[in-house]
Order: sequence, then structure tokens, then C-alpha cells
Amino acid sequence: MIFENDKVAVYAQDGDSVEGEDDEDTVVENEDGVEDADQAVTDLPAGHTIRFLVGFTNKGEKTFTVQSLECSFRYPQDYNFFIQNYTTAQYNQDVGSRKQATFEYGFTPNEGFAGRPFGLSILLNYKDEEGNSFMSPVFNETVNIVEPDEGLIDGETFFLYVFLAAIAVLLLVGAQQLLASFSKKHRSKKSHRQPVEMGTQNTDVDYDWIPKETLERDLNKSPGRSPKQSPRQRKSKRTAGSGEE
Repeated sequence: MIFENDKVAVYAQDGDSVEGEDDEDTVVENEDGVEDADQAVTDLPAGHTIRFLVGFTNKGEKTFTVQSLECSFRYPQDYNFFIQNYTTAQYNQDVGSRKQATFEYGFTPNEGFAGRPFGLSILLNYKDEEGNSFMSPVFNETVNIVEPDEGLIDGETFFLYVFLAAIAVLLLVGAQQLLASFSKKHRSKKSHRQPVEMGTQNTDVDYDWIPKETLERDLNKSPGRSPKQSPRQRKSKRTAGSGEE
């Protein structure tokens, strides 16, 4: 893929240079050294830092000063409309005659841009010894911002699994507490229903050894409790009883 203007010839390929119409060439290189530049710059992962190298070769007799590099996303249908401007990298590096210099730049596409196409514009600013300034488009094409490949489980899926596991643990704890409360109430009701042992009763009692007068006196008593008597009253009653005999 080649870009040309009246000053430079630019293309994105690994390491080669293209003869320009003037004294300088600009070469864009992908850091991974991928030969297929179209594939290297078409799909960019959202939320990941994209780094690239720009090679500048001075084939003339004058010294050029590479000043800065600008990067921006633009509306694909109208490159005059800016969507996002990234920080301008300042280099201010002199490139002498028959010399070459490489410049690195990096930017991070916003995660909200995933799934959308954007116009990627990369501009290189430089000047000659007389102070004449130039701006050359290093890259000016439409790219696709794609979801990053995180492997089998991405961050959102991982946190979803953690959230579901926490809910499952809470449900298990709640069920255990409910079962324990129900078992406790059941045991409490069962303990209240247990009969109280009264002991064994035997009606075969031998009353022959008890004096007859005592038995008759006990039988003639009312079911209520007899009033208490003083020792003097009990003594007088015994005396009266012995006199009658």
C-alpha cells in the first residue's frame, strides 16, 4: 500500500523504502514486522495500545528536522471531521544527508469504539534547513476497531461467573439456615408432647396393721384439709377419748 505526494513516498511494509520525487522517503513499519501491512493496520483491538514505527530516510544533501507526529480518528465519510485527537509526539530530531531515523508512536483506541470503522490519520511534520515546513500523511485509511481476543474467558465473563458463584453460595447458606431453624422448632414441639411418668401404683395395700379407730377416723374426714390444732387441744381430746373407754 503506497501513499505519494509531491514531497514523500510512504508505504507500510517491512523495512524497504520507496523512491520519492524529492530528497526524502518515509517508511511505516509495523513493530511485529508483518509483511502484509494491509492486514496489520486494518483491524485494531479496542482498549489495547497500538504501537508503530515510522522510518524517515534523507536521500538529499540537506539536513531535515523531524518535528512531530500527529494521530487522530476521523469520520470515515469525511476526513475533515475529527472524532478523537491523540497526543502529538514531539521529536525535533535532525536527520542528516544520506541518513535514516526511526520514530515510535503509540495510542490506545477507546473500548467504546469497538465494532465501528474510523478513519485513521497519521501526519508527520518536518522542516528543512531553510525553515520550510512540511506535513506528510504517513497513514490515511479506514480501520476497524474490534473487540480484543482475550482467549477462552474474557474479563466480563470471568466476573459474571464470580457473581453467579456468589449468588449460589448465598442461596446455599440461606437454605441451610432455614433447615436448621425448622429442625429446631420440630424438636421443641416434640419435647413438649412427651408424657410425664407418674410412677407405678399398687392398690394391694395391707391395712391390717393399722388400728381400726385410726382407719375409721380417716374415712370420716372430709376431702378438705383439717384445720391445725394446738397441742393442748390434741391432749384434751386424747384425755376425753380415754375416759370414754
